[in-house]
Amino acid sequence: MSLPHVLVLPGLGGAGPAHWQNWLAGELARHGGSVDVPEFSAPDAPRLDVWLDELRGHLAAARVSSARVSSGQVSSGQVSSGQERVVVAHSLACLLWLHHAAGEFDGALRVDRVLLVAPPAPGPAGEPFARGFPHPVPDPVSVRRAAVSTRLVVGEGDPCCSLRQAKGLAEALRLDLDVVVGGGRLDEESGYGSWGSVLKWARSGRTPLTPR
Repeated sequence: MSLPHVLVLPGLGGAGPAHWQNWLAGELARHGGSVDVPEFSAPDAPRLDVWLDELRGHLAAARVSSARVSSGQVSSGQVSSGQERVVVAHSLACLLWLHHAAGEFDGALRVDRVLLVAPPAPGPAGEPFARGFPHPVPDPVSVRRAAVSTRLVVGEGDPCCSLRQAKGLAEALRLDLDVVVGGGRLDEESGYGSWGSVLKWARSGRTPLTPR
């Protein structure tokens, strides 16, 4: 079975060199997978409309062109006909994906699997990460239209999203939820420079997501 094409969506400020998203892209490429890590415009001062256009451009390109990896990563392989398409989003990019899902449906952009990691909570708890990216009205139907399956992952002790808020979001969107014990923000500052279970999920959909 071929490896999926993986679109890795960084949050505010992009994914630094020590972030697990860059590690994931490198591991997938090293094993011959096709990977795309977009370098969104103005990563430190994002605009929702601009990022949405860029996201949809990457989703469309995945169907017809060789995969490319931004931010210094190297990709191998091409997106082949029938190849599974997977999205791995972190932090602000989770809200980006939900806004994409809530927009006008385009079946050509539908993907197979999505992993939403450490979304900021609605309201003040999510600031400054969610500034300009308000939570769309929870709509499980639109989420299912955007992807065949979607999974939510949060870290215990995340300062931007409490477990109560994460469970509320998962229930509203009817998503499976994994809670990573001691995971915090699930970023490099929380010690997530590598993360074996997210690599397994990206390659095969294996769950649940566990600590590194």
